Amino acid sequence: MDFYRLLPPEGAKILLALFLSFLMGLEREERRVAGEHYSFGGVRTYPLIGLIGYATSLLSGGEILPVMLGFAVVGGFLMLAYQHKVATSSLSGVTSEMSALTTYLVGALVYREQFWIATTVTVASMLLLELKAVLEGLTKRVAAEEILTFTKFLLLTAVILPVLPNREFGPFQINPFKAWLVVVAVSGVSYGSYVIQKLTKGQGGVILAALLGGAYSSTVTTVVLAKRAVRESRPHLFSGGILIASGVMYLRLAGLVTMFNRNLLTTLGVPFAILAGVGVGAGWLWTRIPDARAGEVKREFEPKNPLELRAAFFFALLFLAILVATHLVVTYLGRAGVYTLAAVMGVTDVDPFIMGMTQSAGGVTSLKVASAAILIAAASNNLVKGIYAYSLSDRKTGVQSLCLLAGLTVAGLAPLLWLA
Repeated sequence: MDFYRLLPPEGAKILLALFLSFLMGLEREERRVAGEHYSFGGVRTYPLIGLIGYATSLLSGGEILPVMLGFAVVGGFLMLAYQHKVATSSLSGVTSEMSALTTYLVGALVYREQFWIATTVTVASMLLLELKAVLEGLTKRVAAEEILTFTKFLLLTAVILPVLPNREFGPFQINPFKAWLVVVAVSGVSYGSYVIQKLTKGQGGVILAALLGGAYSSTVTTVVLAKRAVRESRPHLFSGGILIASGVMYLRLAGLVTMFNRNLLTTLGVPFAILAGVGVGAGWLWTRIPDARAGEVKREFEPKNPLELRAAFFFALLFLAILVATHLVVTYLGRAGVYTLAAVMGVTDVDPFIMGMTQSAGGVTSLKVASAAILIAAASNNLVKGIYAYSLSDRKTGVQSLCLLAGLTVAGLAPLLWLA
């Protein structure tokens, strides 16, 4: 600190510009020494470029035009260096030249006292330069369709969402922004599980498939595991895995409820945590019971892209329809109507109904009624999944799955005793 005070007013800035530029030059010097082809600059050239950027900014008195002219001049010299590289080497990458231009800008940023930005740009540039092999390997491992999938996610979140109006319309108080935000949140949770399943492809067995599948869609996971159980003769393993997926469903729902209605979480947080623990814990213990056939069962399920635009728009329409239906049911049928609607919605995808409850809780419906409706919908969905498992798997797996999920259904309804 005392040394800093002894420096002239601009001394610390010059030292910082030199230090950051030297780091860039050091990284490039290592690459040049390691390679056999021509490479621009090193530990002396890059600090000089950083100082040029700093000095140009200083002499211009903060004006941007002289700085940009200096940038153009440095770019002209770099273009000559690139032409020489192309003429003398079969390699024509422009990484060194671009990093030199970045160094010039770092010097200009330091003069303007944008120290955090200058340091961050330097660190980010060095990471990109040092991780060349990793990043190039990533492009070989990531399929083109996965890039398209991520682009669709950006379309849903960064393109469509910001342009929607964030206010209520009509007698049902529909907010387009909040409605689409629900679509983004549900799609995002499923997409996160989808990415993890893709990254762990070919690894793990039924238990890992159940854990990741429960975050993706416990209903889809139940159907997949039930169908596979027919040819595996491992009833305890697969019925336990189906129960694990339904246990993870409660964690998924807890996350979604937290995003949109914290007040609901105060009522449902403890029940959801207990039900998730019961489902995952009991399911795991059940898988430990030996079956007649032994051996590891590899994971086979390949999840579908959860970000299909048609599915996203369908979910949005279904969500809006449930919002309207909930409003009408509360108005004309009261609490009993909401509970009946919850039980019926459990037969299909419960996400739109539960998300609708997060929007209406504390307004159209009370927190207690909304909490009870969510518990009923989740319990109904568990019972329906038990029926799916019983219908699609072999007899032993089906009976065990139905009994386990029926038990989880009863446990899921138990909190209603103090919500009534």
